[in-house]
Amino acid sequence: MSRLPRSESNAALLDEQVWEAKLFSGIWRTPMAGGRNEVIEPATGERLTTTGQARAEDVALATAAAAAQQPAWEAMAPRQRAEIFLRAAGLLQAQADECALLIARETGGILPKAQHEVREAVLFLQLAAGQVMQPHGLVLPSNSGTLSYARRLPHGVVGVISPFNFPLILSIRAVAPALAAGNAVVLKPDPQTPIAGGFLIARLFELAGLPEGVLHVLPGGADAGAALCSDPHVRMIAFTGSTAAGRKVAETAGRHLKKVALELGGKNPLIILDDADLERALSCASWGAFLHQGQICMASGLILVHESLHERFVEGLVERTRRLRLGDPASGDVELGPMINENQLVRTHQLVLDSVVAGARLQVGGQYDGLFYQPTVLSHLAPGMPAFDTEMFGPVACVASFASDEEAIDLANRTEYGLAAGVISRSVGRAMAVGAQLRAGMLHINDQTVNDDGVNPFGGRGNSGNGGSMSGPANWDEFTQWQWVTIKDTPPQYPF
Repeated sequence: MSRLPRSESNAALLDEQVWEAKLFSGIWRTPMAGGRNEVIEPATGERLTTTGQARAEDVALATAAAAAQQPAWEAMAPRQRAEIFLRAAGLLQAQADECALLIARETGGILPKAQHEVREAVLFLQLAAGQVMQPHGLVLPSNSGTLSYARRLPHGVVGVISPFNFPLILSIRAVAPALAAGNAVVLKPDPQTPIAGGFLIARLFELAGLPEGVLHVLPGGADAGAALCSDPHVRMIAFTGSTAAGRKVAETAGRHLKKVALELGGKNPLIILDDADLERALSCASWGAFLHQGQICMASGLILVHESLHERFVEGLVERTRRLRLGDPASGDVELGPMINENQLVRTHQLVLDSVVAGARLQVGGQYDGLFYQPTVLSHLAPGMPAFDTEMFGPVACVASFASDEEAIDLANRTEYGLAAGVISRSVGRAMAVGAQLRAGMLHINDQTVNDDGVNPFGGRGNSGNGGSMSGPANWDEFTQWQWVTIKDTPPQYPF
């Protein structure tokens, strides 16, 4: 029995009969191999809905159709294209509550997190409408009698591979600007969250009047992802996910000389200096570590606390952690929901156990029931312990102490990652001096690490990415390429 929200107002947008065992290629079609994907609600273990499951042959069909339709989409009048994004934003805004409930059920995230996804998705669509109307090039200095300019052109077909944790945001933040730049898009959402990560977006653009064949949504496994990365029609891959998977994407796409934008994992340090407001620091650390069960690439994965505050900080964090309610996020009465699947839960639990064996102290938590993992605090961590070095991607606050600013910087930089970092201090100047020495793509002074405004370049360094960013001014850089054009009245006379 499906548990999708039903009402008269959401029937057009969230009608599962539309996507039942289907894929989207401008029209809803049966997979070529007839694959079915059962979507399970993490909180209940019940079937939420059923979609199609794409295989390599579905990817080949979609990319060829996308390549055929892309030139006409690029040539459409800018105002017409902008209107499509605005209509899609309006549709989503009008049915925000129903969509948020669906996201909460599909992802296991609490309702406020799901509502945030919907608000941000509306923003991304509105920003895409504005992007269409922005200048697309520059006039360059040139000799007399020559017009020289550079213009931004779409890549053609962009492949987007998105994860399960924030599926709507992490899909639409690439899909919308890629389309706005004139590309066609083939989206492969995680098969665990194909509605929020894919088919909701497909329905929005379908109902908003996007021309058929410009957007394709193909939930699928690793074989579909590999096919997308190697397909000759696809000129760029935008991938969000784990570092291990990102390496495979980059290797495959690189062999085919595709542009690749990677947003990967993180072990993000939150440094709490000795002059920090303890209560504010505890609030930031708890939010950054436990939001969405810690299943966030920019979660506060390593909390570094000055030794003078360490004991009181751990006591306060344990007290806050004990108050967190764990349960079905659709109820609206909890702070934490379930993990996305058993593999993720088992991995998190093993990291906790291995860290305790290595000398960490388990202050609270470390137990689970079904997919519900109790919020956990590990203290007295040191380099070499699994919880110090490894991205947990679970509801585990990892705490270590330091004696000086220099030691905090050294500990924070002992990581292969470089996504986000935070520094908390009553002295903004001191915090900025510490932050300036942290290797991170995003830095937050007097805040935790889970931040994104939608208009900022979002990207990491090291094993958190490949130097690129998405959103804001970075979208033009990622989803277009430059073409230099010169124009002369008559051809020059050359010496030979």
